[in-house]
Amino acid sequence: MRCLSLGISPCPNDTSVFFGLLSGQIPLPGLRLHLRIEDVDTLNRLAFDRVLDVTKLSFYAYGQLRRDYALLRSGAALGRGCGPLVVARENLSGRCLVGKRIAVPGHMTTACLLLRLYGMELCHLEPMPFHAIAAAVASGAVDAGVLIHEARFTCEAQGLVKVLDLGSWWQTLTGLPLPLGCIVARRSLGRATLGQIEDAVRHSIDTLQAMPDAARDFIRRHAQENDDAVLDGHIGLYVNEFTHDLGAEGEAAVKELYARAEAEGLLPACSCGLFG
Repeated sequence: MRCLSLGISPCPNDTSVFFGLLSGQIPLPGLRLHLRIEDVDTLNRLAFDRVLDVTKLSFYAYGQLRRDYALLRSGAALGRGCGPLVVARENLSGRCLVGKRIAVPGHMTTACLLLRLYGMELCHLEPMPFHAIAAAVASGAVDAGVLIHEARFTCEAQGLVKVLDLGSWWQTLTGLPLPLGCIVARRSLGRATLGQIEDAVRHSIDTLQAMPDAARDFIRRHAQENDDAVLDGHIGLYVNEFTHDLGAEGEAAVKELYARAEAEGLLPACSCGLFG
């Protein structure tokens, strides 16, 4: 039996997508998965070191790894009109953040790429674990922060003010959903194995609807927030039709993101295509 390393983040959209597969509900003949759960910035760095066979990545990180990894059409997180939130302790306009100290959940996250595309001065970006950003903003350790995952639903309780929704900005700019995170696998695994994994992820998503109570226990075990409303809100936003299958619109959104990043010199051009 072939053993493959699998990296996912503890965020609810990842654990909900992979519940069926990791709980043994979805067979994966001839393959065994060795699970590693890390924050997305760590997963990005592990992929750059070619440590993982199959992994969740930020779309920004994947843009730099297209030669070695193939994008799977299932498992991606795309938001329509919603995305990472820029928050501060006071009500500021987005342009007032230029030159401020802004906490980001890693330099290779899509949230960081979106800030660059938005046009902010980047000399004061401070990477830190995504779950520590809201507290850093609230304490004054940084002037503002970019929130992802569950933190976007709980920031108001910490007295933080939304400055900019980068997903809404992207929707207005392009009319397309915002590509945030994706599932990729080594191209060297071969097309047959890539297809097998892609199908298994898609069937795993179906298990979420068939076994909601069992899935919730698994999701809560790994989440930063255990409030059901927070978990449901997060999953409702980012586990959607694009997660089940990227489709033509999702693919167009990814290509648009990469075209804009390449035009700004933020990603290298790549002719190898997205998929295996």
